Amino acid sequence: MTINKVSYSRLTVTEVEEFLKNPPAGFSVETLGSGYRVRSDPEKSLVLIDDFNSCRGRIVFENSLGRKVEMHNLWEYTSMRKSLLSKRIYLLMSACKEDFSATNKKANSVTTVLKQFVVSIDGNDPFVKWQMEKGLDWTISSVAGESYRVDVSRTFLSVVYVTFMQSNVFLLIEKWP
Repeated sequence: MTINKVSYSRLTVTEVEEFLKNPPAGFSVETLGSGYRVRSDPEKSLVLIDDFNSCRGRIVFENSLGRKVEMHNLWEYTSMRKSLLSKRIYLLMSACKEDFSATNKKANSVTTVLKQFVVSIDGNDPFVKWQMEKGLDWTISSVAGESYRVDVSRTFLSVVYVTFMQSNVFLLIEKWP
C-alpha cells in the first residue's frame, strides 16, 4: 500500500510527484524543458527547500530561502521568528536507505534516496508554535550579541517526530545532515 499524502491539521506529508501534479493552495507549478519551477506566495508560506534533482528533472522553488538561513542582527532574527511562527512552512524530506560496505564502516556507506516528500507544517498551530518558540528562545539567549544561524531543521525534526508519534505513524531518523 502506498500513501501519497498524509494530512493532519498541523502537518502534511506529500510525495514530491503528487505535490507537482496537485500543488496546494498558494502554489503553482510550471513545467520546463529540464524540470519544474514551483512558485509560492511568500506572504502566506515559508519555503525552506533548496533546488534539487529528481527523477523528473531539476525542481526549482522560487521565493525559497533554502535549507540554511543566516541572520546577522536582531531585526533579521525577529523577522524570521515572526515568519516561522505565523506561516505554513514547507520542507523537503527524503526517505533513504544506507548500504554499508563489506567492512561495515559508516565512512564507506552509500546512501540511496528512496522517496522524497514535501512536508508542510503549520507554524501558527499552538503545539508547533510552542515547540519552535522553545528552540528559538534558547537559541537567541545563547548567542546574544553575535551573528547567528538558527538550525531550523532540528526544531522541525522534533515537531515532525512528535506529531507522527501522536498520530501512530512511526518515523525513524538515524542521521540528520
